[in-house]
Amino acid sequence: MGKSLVQQARGRGGPTYRAPSFNYLGEVKYVGAQFLMGTVVDIVHCPGHSAPLASVVYENKETGLLIAPEGIKVGDHVTMGGDPQLGNTLLLRDIPEGTLICNVESNPGDGGKFARASGIFAKILTKGKKITVMLPSKRQREFSPACRATIGVVAGGGRTEKPFMKAGIRYYKMKQRNKYWPRTSGTSQNAVDHPFGGKRSSRKGRPTVAPRFAPAGRKVGKLHPRKTGRFKMKKVTA
Repeated sequence: MGKSLVQQARGRGGPTYRAPSFNYLGEVKYVGAQFLMGTVVDIVHCPGHSAPLASVVYENKETGLLIAPEGIKVGDHVTMGGDPQLGNTLLLRDIPEGTLICNVESNPGDGGKFARASGIFAKILTKGKKITVMLPSKRQREFSPACRATIGVVAGGGRTEKPFMKAGIRYYKMKQRNKYWPRTSGTSQNAVDHPFGGKRSSRKGRPTVAPRFAPAGRKVGKLHPRKTGRFKMKKVTA
């Protein structure tokens, strides 16, 4: 039997479940493609970003937001291009191997997609026709030499080490980005809200494999998996 699940309501993208981006300070991306020099005028906090942001005024009177690297302060000068120094943004082909970088572009000109959360960094491993970068997940990925990145480690490290302590603080933290919290398991919900719901017992013990041709409100649990149950190793006989 299909049911109206909260995942379906959120996935529709209505205003109730939309992130309040009108409260964010703006989009964090690189300004222009040519050589520019700018001055950090403020270090700001945006609800939509876990890392501190640097508000920069460039020499052509443009303003922009950058992911603030650790050690940068108000009054520092940053450049688009130039020497590989803290806070400067360069093409990957101009950054030496072994340099710690952040806010790496996926494609040239997209403004930065990788290594943007607080306290993390990427690292340039090898350079050739493609630039090999080790991402924060330790996965290695090849980028175009024309992609840009910022020198340094993202500021705000240690943010996750401080506990929330109170559920109310966690509630407002998740609400400012409209994250789904708290998460309620399907077995704890009512029967009308979830296929696993109901109060017949604390442990239902029903199979969590959804039928292959189940309606949208029934597709929860394992969706036509290849294998279910405990995996047993076969004995190898010589």
